[in-house]
Amino acid sequence: MELRHLRYFVAVAEHENVTRAALSLHVSQPALSQQIRDLEDELGFALLERSAKSVRLTEAGRTFLPEAREVLQRATQAVEAARAVANGGGVELHIGYAPSLTSRLLPASLRAARKELPGLRVKLHDLSTEEMLAGLREGKLQLAFMVRPPTSMLRGLQFEELMRDPMKLAVAPNHILARRRNVGVAEAAQEPLIVYGRKDFPEYHELLEAIFDRAKAKPTIAEEHESVSSLIAAVEAGAGVAFVSESIRCVSGTRLKLVSLSPAPEPLIVGAAWSKTGLTKTAEQFLALAKRTPVQ
Repeated sequence: MELRHLRYFVAVAEHENVTRAALSLHVSQPALSQQIRDLEDELGFALLERSAKSVRLTEAGRTFLPEAREVLQRATQAVEAARAVANGGGVELHIGYAPSLTSRLLPASLRAARKELPGLRVKLHDLSTEEMLAGLREGKLQLAFMVRPPTSMLRGLQFEELMRDPMKLAVAPNHILARRRNVGVAEAAQEPLIVYGRKDFPEYHELLEAIFDRAKAKPTIAEEHESVSSLIAAVEAGAGVAFVSESIRCVSGTRLKLVSLSPAPEPLIVGAAWSKTGLTKTAEQFLALAKRTPVQ
């Protein structure tokens, strides 16, 4: 039995579908199915009940799953501890993040970690939501700070809310709406809309749809952008307006004017995500710091 057998089994159990599990693991479906059969042959009992469209855990499989997760977590911790020794005693933590959405949360947490966890080396990875979720599932990231994704995207992952970020309308400083204290959602929808790309930011589009459905408005999307910096530049240049979280102010400064919306949309829920296989000790310590560090 090898660790990859356990990793494959856990993925199939969490997805309840061999095809989706194979995609998440970046292996072929036949190869994944064969690895699971090899594991069952070695154990001497079935872990899965298979049907044409899905798989379900047997009673033995349900017992085996948490134990397999524990073994994988212990293996990760062993690698982390050995790497720390090899690197001179420091511990390395890989964290995915969305810069504008975590600007009120992550810097304060990093400052606290420097004081309370002096041997910790944090490597930050500026990634899209999809990239962060993939990084967590593949073990490349131990934590990710992001907007809560749709429930369907959290399979195999845990998410904990850490803060709520109000939604605002971002306009260029010389835009006519910049003089207003608040703007109706329906009125804002009449302006050309600058948005993040749907593929990499599905939770953003899910939120926009809810906002416009509530206001019975149909906006015209003028441009899609893959980063906060390019979205800021487009709005600043007068290409349109954008629905953004208030935290973008930490990145945009005076380049944009943020105007309150009426009725006020539901705020963005920002938090931490990690694999259901569990947190390493270092990641658990960092998350504990983030939870008790005041939002700026």
